[in-house]
Amino acid sequence: MTAVDPMPSATKAPELLARGRDLVEPSLRQALGRLDDHTRLIASYHFGWCDADGRPMTGSSGKAIRPGLTLLVAEAVCGTPEPAVPGGVAVELVHNFSLIHDDLMDRDTRRRHRRTVWSIWGDATAVLVGDALACLADEVLDECDSPYAACAGHALAVATRELIRGQVLDLAFEQRDDVGMDECVDMAVGKTGSLLGASAELGAILAGADAAACEEFRSYGRELGLAFQLVDDLLGIWGEPEKTGKPVFSDLRAHKKTLPVVWSLEYGGTYGQELAEWLAKPGVPSEDDVQRAAVLVERAGGREWALAEAGERVRRAGRALYMAGVDSAGREQFDELSRFVAERQL
Repeated sequence: MTAVDPMPSATKAPELLARGRDLVEPSLRQALGRLDDHTRLIASYHFGWCDADGRPMTGSSGKAIRPGLTLLVAEAVCGTPEPAVPGGVAVELVHNFSLIHDDLMDRDTRRRHRRTVWSIWGDATAVLVGDALACLADEVLDECDSPYAACAGHALAVATRELIRGQVLDLAFEQRDDVGMDECVDMAVGKTGSLLGASAELGAILAGADAAACEEFRSYGRELGLAFQLVDDLLGIWGEPEKTGKPVFSDLRAHKKTLPVVWSLEYGGTYGQELAEWLAKPGVPSEDDVQRAAVLVERAGGREWALAEAGERVRRAGRALYMAGVDSAGREQFDELSRFVAERQL
């Protein structure tokens, strides 16, 4: 399998993702057009296409990593992204279904520098709008004219179930003080790795790749997903609010058992013990408390480990690409995407 280079020059990841967004967005808007007026308004607001009153806007609708990956894989397999556009639409719908529900579960009031859906329209509406997006994803794949639509639909259904499993574990871990690294990695594989894995897999399936190559592309996306989650966990502690759209130390304030936190608890020695004691304290932590907790994670080695592990997951992703048959000439755009995921905003 030899990838073609349809672009006139080497493309940096943001440009690559912007191109993917441009290819997917018309079909994405068409899919949302099936919704009733009120649900469509709220979903369009979440995507950044309008304000809460329905006035059109040109704000950010997210990085579009998942549809970008779907299209990039299809291009590597068959030379064009077009067969995978329905897959790109479907994974973006599932991703945003999960974001709307995630904001509600975490009680986050800001995303992409705007108020979240539940904080404007309420909990029940957020649940229903998220559900509607998940259903649309099924429709888009079921109705596309690809001979591989059923296979793609099954792969996305499995990934969605795994994503929900990861979210269930993530919430459950907040109430436990005995979460181990193996459990935490398994949670991240479900929460983030599953959908990125499916994003790559759908691109391969819809482009007609054989089963072995589809599996390797899924492995590529899953490893990239773990790198993404590791960096996301770092940003959830030390990210700059003007870049992340969320308050600094937000994950520590919520006592989330993220990967760097759990690594610090398990391997951080006395600093890990202090962190465990901090997490066990009842009540809402003060700003000084969460700053102290962030220092403990760093001194325990959790920050350094997470950065190194993200790099290792990117290397594993690269090995999966090789096994999928992507030669060195076709690697450049994948490598750009991998670097973007592993280095964003750090």
